[in-house]
Parts: sequence; structure tokens; C-alpha cells
Amino acid sequence: MTIQTDIAILGGGPGGYVAALRAAQLGARVTLIEENKIGGVCLNVGCIPTKALLRSAEVYRTFLRAEAFGLRLEGRVMPDWAVIQSRKETIVRQLVEGVAKLLRRAGAQVIQGRGRFVAPRKLEVTTSDGAERVEAKNVVIATGSRPVQLPLPGMGLPGVLDSTGALALEALPRQLLVVGGGVVGVEFADIFNAFGVEVTVVEMLDRLLPQMDADLGQALAWTMEQRGIRFHLNSRVTRVDAVEGGLRAVVVTPDDEEGIEADRILVAVGRRPNVENLGLEAAGVRLDKTGILVDAQMRTNVPSVYAIGDVTGGALLAHVAMRGGEVAVENALGHAATFDQKTIPWCVYTNPEVASVGLTEAQAREQGYDVRVGRFPLSANGKALTYGETDGFVKVVSEAHFDEVLGLHIVASHASDLIHEGGLALALEATLDELIATVHAHPTLSEAVREAALETRGGALHLPH
Repeated sequence: MTIQTDIAILGGGPGGYVAALRAAQLGARVTLIEENKIGGVCLNVGCIPTKALLRSAEVYRTFLRAEAFGLRLEGRVMPDWAVIQSRKETIVRQLVEGVAKLLRRAGAQVIQGRGRFVAPRKLEVTTSDGAERVEAKNVVIATGSRPVQLPLPGMGLPGVLDSTGALALEALPRQLLVVGGGVVGVEFADIFNAFGVEVTVVEMLDRLLPQMDADLGQALAWTMEQRGIRFHLNSRVTRVDAVEGGLRAVVVTPDDEEGIEADRILVAVGRRPNVENLGLEAAGVRLDKTGILVDAQMRTNVPSVYAIGDVTGGALLAHVAMRGGEVAVENALGHAATFDQKTIPWCVYTNPEVASVGLTEAQAREQGYDVRVGRFPLSANGKALTYGETDGFVKVVSEAHFDEVLGLHIVASHASDLIHEGGLALALEATLDELIATVHAHPTLSEAVREAALETRGGALHLPH
């Protein structure tokens, strides 16, 4: 039997399930095809479980400094890794079941199996019971990505993990070597450091978080170093060997070559799109080394075939996939929509958090803007002081002629919540005057955004001049 549908979606991750829900809202017949679990990497082995672990790490760190808040603990607080993992799994299960319920209530048909094109808008789905045929008026490709595996000697040894393996550890290691100082690498470094693991991070470039404003990575590195995390920047791992009691990585640094021993090695050097075995050749879908090529409407080169999220390359972020899913099905169903990439926020959920939207200072200068920058430290913010969370700052990047806001960059507790003021400013092409004229409640961390905007003109009220 052949299933006829308006929208067929390959992949049930954040992009795919949001696309299905939005298409159902617009009255379409929807068929969602997912090979593994609804929610994809994000809900099952990515965004959500890592944030659950990071929250446990944050609470534990707060307990350890309880006396600074005038609180005495009548006993030693210890992390129970098994319970921490159990809490994580409970949260994941609740969210996955919640998404499945939303899809059912929306009337979306979900097929458990692997789908591939046999022709444009015609799919074959291999299931545990055999095969299904799906013919769709429109197809959305949302097959996500997977961790990059380094082609180095020893990378297949037991104890060399990707992010999925790190989330599933049954016990805390004594020593962890993290290969990669990007978002995934620093989040896992923060988690395991909080629970007493000796953590070393190796990064090929000269700073952490190289895709973000340089000041952010430098500030985060300073805080993490104070907590005992070691960093080797401008360095690379060349091989891994098994040694008695664990692993030994050979690391080439700017000064020398050294061996670093660890119980576990986490490889966190990026992700690559899942484009294999989808029958893209049969559909005629064009792609390059970064992923499937799409325009601002999420359209591929094949009429009525769309692609969203990680499979298209670019910013490999769940919220990018979600917005892309909305845009794709709205266009497919006759509702014009576009995706404005300049308003995408980047968030890192370490302690303190790191967040960024818009142009970095370097990018703004490279694009020829006459740049003005304002910075405001959290140590001068009232609420940050009361919460004992004073590491970090807010940085506003603007241009001098019209005072247009070009970027907002934050290292602070709750930076991921604060960043959206910058996203809205970029979407509205706001100026510094509009940020400054907006009344910010006191005491709040968001006051630091206004103060940073004032400081672009040397006028922050709560800094000495």
C-alpha cells in the first residue's frame, strides 16, 4: 500500500517534529518518518541530557560554597552519579513522550523506519515489518548530523568516546581528556570538572569557542582555569595508545610534544550531516561537503523538496532546525516565509553561560564598519553580586554612524536567557538609543545590557570614569 500525504518529513528531531506540528496546524496531512527515537539527537543524546547534567553540576557547586551565603551544612555533600544519570533519563523520557503525544494529538502519522528517496517526492521506508511507500506533495529532509570521528591511530580504542558515549558513562572517570574546545567540549569539561574529575582540554586553535567573539572564549577559559581545568591551545592530538590503567594521547603543543594520560578521552571536534543512504541522487538533490544546499525558504534545487537543520550545514543548533522546519512547511503550503540567519543566537551552558548573537567585533571590523564597543562587567551589577555570580561581562558591538546594534555577546549566569534582547534588536535594526531608552527592571542581570550600550559612548552609569 502507498501512503499519500501532503508533507513527508525525514527525521523526527527538533526540526522534523516542529515541521510536522506546524504543518498540521496549517491543515496538512503529515507523515513523519523516524529511524530511531522521536526527538532526535537533541532530546535523547544532546541538548536536553547535557543541560540536565550541567544543572546538577551547578547545584553541586552552589552547595560547595554554601557558607559564602551564610549557610552551614551538617555533613558532606557528595555527587551520586547514578542518581544524577537517573534524573537526566527521567527528564529525557518525559520530553520525548510529550513530543510523541503532541504529534498524536496533531494528527501526524509517525512511521518508525528508515526512509529514502526512490524519486522526487517518492519515498521507500524500511520498517521492522517490511517496507512502506510514501508519496508526498512536499518532502522535508531533517536527518540531522553525527559526531565527527578523527582519522587518527587509536581512536577506536575502548574508552575513546563521542558525546553520546560520554552521556552514558556508568561511573565518573578519574581523568578526562577532551579533544576540542568548542561548545560540546567545554560543556562536558564543565560537567566533569564540577564532580571532581581531572579535566584537560586540547584545542587546535588559539582560543576556546572559536566561532564566537574572542573575548568570550578568553573569559570562559579564565574561569575554568581557576577551577583546575587545564588547557592546551594551538595544540593537536596525533595518536592515542592503550596504557596500563587507561589511555595515553600524544599531544603536539606549540612548545613540544607530550603524553597526556586519562581514563577516558572525549572527542568533540564537530559534527557532519547525515546525507548518506537517503537516495538523494534519485531525487536529484544537490549538496556539497557542508550538506544539502538550500535557500532562505529552505528549498533545495528540486521543486517541493526542502531541507532543514544540521543536514544543511551552517549553524548546527536545535533552534535553527526548529525555525527552519516552520519556514519550510509554511512555504510548502503556500505561506511565504524566510529565515533571517543574522538573528541566530549561540548559547553555551557552562557556568557561567556564554551567549552571542550578531556580528563579533572582529567580523564587524572585517566588514568595514566603524565599530564602537561597550563592555560592562557583571561585578558591577547588583543582582549578580547578590547571587554571587560575578564572573563575566556584557559586550555590545555597534557601528558609529547610525549607532545600529550589530552584535551582543555575554558571559554571565543566565546568558542564554539574556541574549534574546540582542536578537530582537538585530531583527528590528535597533539603535543604541533604543536599547538605552528601554527601561530595565532593577535589580536584574539585564541591566548590564543597557549599561554596556551606554558604555559604547563612555557613559555607563555604574562604572567609574
